[in-house]
Amino acid sequence: MHTLGNIIWILFGGLMIALEYALSSLLMMVTIVGIPFGLQTLKLALVALWPFGTQIVADGFPSGCLALLMNIIWWIVGGIPIALTHLFWGCLFSITVIGLPFGLQHFKLMTLALFPFGKTIVG
Repeated sequence: MHTLGNIIWILFGGLMIALEYALSSLLMMVTIVGIPFGLQTLKLALVALWPFGTQIVADGFPSGCLALLMNIIWWIVGGIPIALTHLFWGCLFSITVIGLPFGLQHFKLMTLALFPFGKTIVG
């Protein structure tokens, strides 16, 4: 069932979202300062490409306060617009029963878009 959901997801916008995340990741990695943020955006691209069957696990702050600081910077610089976009699409998909699983995936991506540092993807 996860495979069918992922195929439908890719056909109806998931591939475009993943490509946008991958392109923005490459643009962030042009500078040395943007490399950690680019790696987190690649994490978002991976989940955006194949969201059904993946779980996002909070593994704490592996590098202490650095992950908290990076999440705050990420939240200010890029996390809010990305999360608002996922909130919009999640609410729009959740209007119908058929779109509800896709809306839930957008809500999952929204939480990852707000605080990507200190999270791992399982699945």
